[in-house]
Amino acid sequence: MSLKSIPTNHSMLNPEGQSTNSTNAHTLPPELEQTFTLLTSHRSVLGYLLLARGPPVAIIRHSGVVFEGEQGRKYAHAVERIVESVHTGLEEVAGDSGEVDDIRFMRIRTKRHELLISPDGHYLLAVLHDPSAT
Repeated sequence: MSLKSIPTNHSMLNPEGQSTNSTNAHTLPPELEQTFTLLTSHRSVLGYLLLARGPPVAIIRHSGVVFEGEQGRKYAHAVERIVESVHTGLEEVAGDSGEVDDIRFMRIRTKRHELLISPDGHYLLAVLHDPSAT
């Protein structure tokens, strides 16, 4: 199950954190729901963010206290900036060839956490992981 399976009409949180429901809002496919449930049940996962790529970036769904409220919006914007920065770097490396490589998966480790990012054309999935909890 990939992020491409997510319906394009969905409920999102606007930058103020209020839900903005489309009149044609769809639920996520059962396989994706099951994947998110499995993901959040792992004791080392602190939470996840499912984002619609912007501008502006919008939180479709999140899990975990770390992504609540303003902190979640900060993470959402940081994840978007990280992905865009790497994409810009790949464009620079490609130069005149015009063949920019697509980002499939990113893993960023810090002293305390690990941020796993899986981008596609319309969505970003970011998972915050505590490697010491495994």
